[in-house]
Amino acid sequence: MSKSSFGRLARLAACATAAGLVTVGVTAAPAAADSDQLWIVSPWELALPKAVDGGEAQAVTVGLGLYHDNAGYRVTDGRLTVDVSGLAGIADVTWPDTCAPAGTTAVCSFPEVPLTGEAPVEVKLRAAAGAAAGVTGQINYTATATTGSGTLVAPEGSTTVRVASGPDLVVTQAAPVTGVAPGSTVPVPVSVVNKGNEAANGVQVTLYVTRGLDLGTVAPQCTREPLGEGTIKPLTKIDCAFDDVVAPGGTFALPTALQARTAPYAMAERVDIGVHARGGAEDLDPGSNGTVASIGVTNTADFAVRGARLTAAAGETVRADVTFRNRGPAWVANLGSGDPVGSVDVTVPQGATATTVPDACEPRTADGGWWESEVRTGAPRYVCQLPIWVAEQQSMTFPFELRVDTAVTGAKGAIVLNPPYGTGFAFDPNAKNNKAKLVLNPTV
Repeated sequence: MSKSSFGRLARLAACATAAGLVTVGVTAAPAAADSDQLWIVSPWELALPKAVDGGEAQAVTVGLGLYHDNAGYRVTDGRLTVDVSGLAGIADVTWPDTCAPAGTTAVCSFPEVPLTGEAPVEVKLRAAAGAAAGVTGQINYTATATTGSGTLVAPEGSTTVRVASGPDLVVTQAAPVTGVAPGSTVPVPVSVVNKGNEAANGVQVTLYVTRGLDLGTVAPQCTREPLGEGTIKPLTKIDCAFDDVVAPGGTFALPTALQARTAPYAMAERVDIGVHARGGAEDLDPGSNGTVASIGVTNTADFAVRGARLTAAAGETVRADVTFRNRGPAWVANLGSGDPVGSVDVTVPQGATATTVPDACEPRTADGGWWESEVRTGAPRYVCQLPIWVAEQQSMTFPFELRVDTAVTGAKGAIVLNPPYGTGFAFDPNAKNNKAKLVLNPTV
């Protein structure tokens, strides 16, 4: 099953640097018509709550879908064949109107196959009466679709279904909040329901809070741990242990509603919320145990680079400091994705050779292609990756040592600041200082 974004941020936080059911089954793909490919969207595995005391078991929804790769083609008449013969005596199936069942299989129709991996077909499964906890079965999938140049065939997929018994704490998904002013207070809802067939005997709540938010005192049962190296910590981990017993169908909420105060330097902030039952109880669907409350603060961050003007004769080596600075007022962080906030592209001036290169800088050819040599020095161009977060007013320098092979008057090298994707920084109010020059032997 796919990991929740809560889980991703938690892993990044554990390294001191930084909910979903549906995944895409990817196996070795058959040949595609004209460079397009059809894919099946389905969960890898699924736990069904066992019926309790002879009652009807709770239903679980399985989201299924199709998608294709090539935006240049229209793909129609998607047909997803779902074989549930492996669930005999394990689960009862309820088909939606978009699926035509015949015995233990059904064909689900997709008149238009999208480019995104959505799961619009919802099949309901319920543990069969008398099915014991621990028994497993399998759903198998095949699919075809039509494009202008032929038929697309998807790699086959499957879902392992297991009857289980335990709590299933499901966190209500938080809606993103945008347009918040710095210094404002924003509610952060935390709502949990137990959709399992057993009580949760105690609840553990874990919050990862980005630096631009202050949640105040969450509860007396909570502990705080700043995460990250150095004096500025990008995250705070808040762990709270509650003794509440949450019966099947019952709900849990924090004793006091969360309120997040946004700092003057806040911009793209988030609170990653995760819950689980205490006492080592297995949750039936861990993928639904988390959510992300994203809070967009209306703010800017002025990224800037500075070059250098250096003088050296032929045969001499000089140090060239390429400096990046976030002039603020906001900090910038990509804690969820783990992407660098940007990169600094450095072109070496004519007549010079880079003899010492910072570790964060990768060599490139003059046109930006991959540098094939195993030696990092001597490339005409370098791309220096910034970290995944930078504080307001934080600066960092990339020190190069340049040997002047041929003294060229006014030899200019370029320094360009680039985002991780696309062009330009949407939050940067001054794009002019995203470029600078590295000049050897200037005329003035």
